[in-house]
Amino acid sequence: MQFKDYYKTLGVEPGASAEDIKRAYRKLARKYHPDVSKETNAEARFKEIGEAYEALKDPEKRAQYDQVRQSGWRQGQEFRPPPGWGQGQSQSWQTGTDGQGFSGFSDFFESLFGGLGASGFGNGRRQGGARMRARGRDVNASVEIDLKTAYAGGVQRLNLGGSGGSRSLNVSIPAGVTEGRQIRLSGQGEPGMGGGEAGDLYLEVHLRPHRLFEVHGRDVHLTVPVAPWEAALGKRLAVPTLGGQVEIDIPAGSSSGKRLRLKGRGLPGQPPGDQYVILKVVVPAAGSARARELYQALEKEQAFDPRAGMQGSA
Repeated sequence: MQFKDYYKTLGVEPGASAEDIKRAYRKLARKYHPDVSKETNAEARFKEIGEAYEALKDPEKRAQYDQVRQSGWRQGQEFRPPPGWGQGQSQSWQTGTDGQGFSGFSDFFESLFGGLGASGFGNGRRQGGARMRARGRDVNASVEIDLKTAYAGGVQRLNLGGSGGSRSLNVSIPAGVTEGRQIRLSGQGEPGMGGGEAGDLYLEVHLRPHRLFEVHGRDVHLTVPVAPWEAALGKRLAVPTLGGQVEIDIPAGSSSGKRLRLKGRGLPGQPPGDQYVILKVVVPAAGSARARELYQALEKEQAFDPRAGMQGSA
């Protein structure tokens, strides 16, 4: 059997924190999950990633693995456990003909950890037929919601496919959920072995683009077109927010790009986000002789040079 560099499999450094290892695992598991991945080797990579995470997420297993790895073993080298390794551990696990034990992990994994499987309970069976209880694996998936649901909360129906067939879930979305937030559904992951508890389902939330609003964390940005005379003279306008229309005052002398803040009008939270109204001055075309005359009169009256600040800047 060959030595496996579990740190290399997850793409982390040997000194990585438990949180870094978990983050790397979740990222790769989403990428290579056989139900969603288009990679040709997705299933094999998914198994490798899962095995590496099982070895490194548990402090005791990780310490055992590091003890062996520090002897200078490298990925792919022919490996035999050190003399006397594993004495006192359970070594009663059978090995399948495909190079994997009944635990679902490789011979290398079982040679180090005595066949212990997921969460330290084991996925397989002992000689003699006794079943071991094992918690099911956690599952990662994503759910896309509209901005209205993100703001007010609601129930989203989610269709999931897997080796056990497809199923549907009604997922409760909390008000104020943000892009990339994870929602944990306890017991909705893969079923356990031998009567063990099911794993959890972790849903990563993604927000659909909105035709009016842009979301930045909990803040919401809205671009509002205004006419030149509204920007110059000031205007009270009704503008949309996620909670309904409100009225705002456009200060006289406003220019394109001016930002007006509506405190607490973004996504709910502690604290809630704000809404920023960004003005965009829209100039009507001189579509008639009269309109052209008015523009020319304004040009003479104002004697305004919008590029005055650029003089000598080059």
